[in-house]
Amino acid sequence: MAPKAHNFLVFLPYLLLISSSAVAAFDIVEILQPFDEFSAFTKYLTQTKVADEINRRQTITVLAVDNSAISALSSLSADTLKNVLSVHVILDYYDPYKLDKVPKKTALLTTLFQSSGLATNNMGFLNFTELPGEQMMFGSAAPGAPLNSNLQKVVAARPYNISVLQVSTAIMPPGIGSAPAHAPAAAPGKKTGPSAPVAAPKSSPAAPESSPASPIEGPAGSAAAPATHSKDADAASPAESAEAPVGSDSARAVVSATIGIAMGAVAWATL
Repeated sequence: MAPKAHNFLVFLPYLLLISSSAVAAFDIVEILQPFDEFSAFTKYLTQTKVADEINRRQTITVLAVDNSAISALSSLSADTLKNVLSVHVILDYYDPYKLDKVPKKTALLTTLFQSSGLATNNMGFLNFTELPGEQMMFGSAAPGAPLNSNLQKVVAARPYNISVLQVSTAIMPPGIGSAPAHAPAAAPGKKTGPSAPVAAPKSSPAAPESSPASPIEGPAGSAAAPATHSKDADAASPAESAEAPVGSDSARAVVSATIGIAMGAVAWATL
């Protein structure tokens, strides 16, 4: 533990300098600017706009690589370089004291690359492990990645907002060069939305086709029923109206006949 404590205390003056600032925000470029050995790393952070993303965060840890260990990044494309630098940005505050208290001396740490939506196969996570002899090691959590980046020293820190730690080598997850340049848009998933209205009209024409088919098959009787019902209804009302006059005519005939018989009887009596 002594080597780590000593290593941390060597940079305590600069730690106190930036922690005493009343301004809550920080600028990673300004923090690294006094250190010439990180000039290439600082330049890459600026070129790829990763510095802007770091400055927008409130709690962050940056794993910085000095000029002697950063040559492996010089041949990367702009998109891959940005992704690799994002792997060196942990979305939490860590210093040697906090790392020493990690349960079981190992942990998966979430990086800025994970938040981009481009990471696959655990490329957005770092594997931290403290080995015997108080060696604090970092490596990509992607399958097959080596654990070979050793914590060298604390460059600067302001608990618990930002910590800048120097590591021995750049961390490059296997296959990160084939990562997409942009996160998959949500629009392809939304294409199913228009397809739902399209599918609905297709099913609605099918409904009229099936409704005529139902009277043709089993419901043939039900089709006849409306027909007979309508004819009976139409025929019943004229029949009933026709029967009413017939009944009234016969009643009139009976009354007329009765009157005629009565008149004839009266006439016979007078004779």
